[in-house]
Amino acid sequence: MTGDSPPHPADRFDEVFDAYFAEIHRYAARRLGPDDAADVAAQTFLEAFRQRRRYDRERATVRTWLYGIATNVVGRHRRAETRELRARARLGAVHEAEGHAARVEARVSAQGLRGELAGAVAALPRGQRDVLLLVALADLSHAEVAAALGISPGTVGSRLNRARTTLRRALGGADPMLTLEEQHG
Repeated sequence: MTGDSPPHPADRFDEVFDAYFAEIHRYAARRLGPDDAADVAAQTFLEAFRQRRRYDRERATVRTWLYGIATNVVGRHRRAETRELRARARLGAVHEAEGHAARVEARVSAQGLRGELAGAVAALPRGQRDVLLLVALADLSHAEVAAALGISPGTVGSRLNRARTTLRRALGGADPMLTLEEQHG
């Protein structure tokens, strides 16, 4: 390491943890719900700590690298995620009896997705679901998703396009993004 290059994240892991834990926790909560979020976030940082010397700043930013690890950890929990989404699909639309605060707090998440949309997201192949949710929940760019998942930006685009097409078809032609806004607006 030269005097001009910044310290490797492995040398300042406590700063990495402090800077990104809350963001990774929010992503996990949106994917799996609050009950599993702390475990997923903790497991993400445990794995990142164990792999810290293998981090390659040429390949991805620390943030993107952590989202890649988090997505893999979530993948191990995906059966629970799929069950949650299917359960939400069975629940159907949000009842008007729900308070305004509950509707405002709802996000694009396992808890917030309902009805046909939740079922359609649950039915997506893992690769498409991971890409869609990294874009929708983590607000990652195509390049960041590609780096996080170790795939090409073109693959990100095609998976995202296929996911949106599948969701649109499942919603009877409705734009899934508009449906999400209606459910969570």
